[in-house]
Amino acid sequence: MKDTKEKLSPLSVALHWTVGLFVIAMLALGLAMESYELFFLYPVHKSIGILLFVVIVWRVYWRLFNGWLPPLGNYPHWRRMLARASHWVLLAGTLWMPLSGMLMSALGGSGLTVFGIALLAANRDANGKIIAYNESLAHFAHTLHALGGKILIAVITLHVCAALHHHFIEKDNVLRRMLARL
Repeated sequence: MKDTKEKLSPLSVALHWTVGLFVIAMLALGLAMESYELFFLYPVHKSIGILLFVVIVWRVYWRLFNGWLPPLGNYPHWRRMLARASHWVLLAGTLWMPLSGMLMSALGGSGLTVFGIALLAANRDANGKIIAYNESLAHFAHTLHALGGKILIAVITLHVCAALHHHFIEKDNVLRRMLARL
């Protein structure tokens, strides 16, 4: 069930699209929550993020296990290096976003819950007020979460544009092998 140069395994395709579409949705949700102060959506965002983290770890393991796909054409060195760098940023970024979010929440004292099931209880005082374990580190994780989101948006945009360029300009099978039937 390993990937080949011509064809990706159904698992690779499924993991790619599952992680890709959910990460895009989570980025859009995060931007909407921040822009419009939709505080009621934070528990949903956090819950999906924690669950998505499990799938992301599986995808990263699977990609590293299978290795990187070879280019389908003889492209200039700078394009191969840009493609390799963007794929690494995508892998690292999809890992970093839920990790930084979980660190932000846990260190901020809010705990970690998945749809109401506490994985790590909130740190509250006698009056029920949340107390940060480490406010500075929680703020740092928040900054990295926000910055990571902006970087991922840029690299995902580049990734999608490159896939469309391969399909419509280069007319190679780069996009087709990722659209294979599952």
